[in-house]
Amino acid sequence: MFSSKIVKYALFVTIATISLMCGSQKNVNALQVAPDFHLKDLEGQTLSLAQFKGRVVVLDFWATWCPPCRMSIPELVKLQKEFNDMGLVIIGISLDDPAQVTNASLRAFKRKYKMNYSVLRYDLQIMKDYFGNAIPAIPTMFVIDREGRIRIKLIGYRPGALRKSIKALIQ
Repeated sequence: MFSSKIVKYALFVTIATISLMCGSQKNVNALQVAPDFHLKDLEGQTLSLAQFKGRVVVLDFWATWCPPCRMSIPELVKLQKEFNDMGLVIIGISLDDPAQVTNASLRAFKRKYKMNYSVLRYDLQIMKDYFGNAIPAIPTMFVIDREGRIRIKLIGYRPGALRKSIKALIQ
């Protein structure tokens, strides 16, 4: 049992590292509607994607233990600050195990990194809706247009790639 957890952790770290080194960007069929979700934030409030219709949304799938994820946070903070008035909403979807990283720990992490956007806890449904049966590389960011369609899927962290994607949609 213990070695199984180590193997899973090592697999996630390897995938995340490979994602960082060879991050990719995938244009997604513009007709693909982003699946709605209802997830709790760190204060227990439920948020849904539908409540942000008419805004450009970035869904960032990440974890506290993921070095490339942590590297991407300052850029996300800056983009949220810069484009908030133009309709940008960034939502972090934490893939941390709640048994190991409590909401209190996540709130402390959020304060430490000065995250100015909502952080939600994942559930199995959102993982299935956005990744199917594939093992997700993290960070993975989905950029959703004002009509609720997935426009770009960014895998890994590449400085500046998200800004370019957002600028194309935010105007």
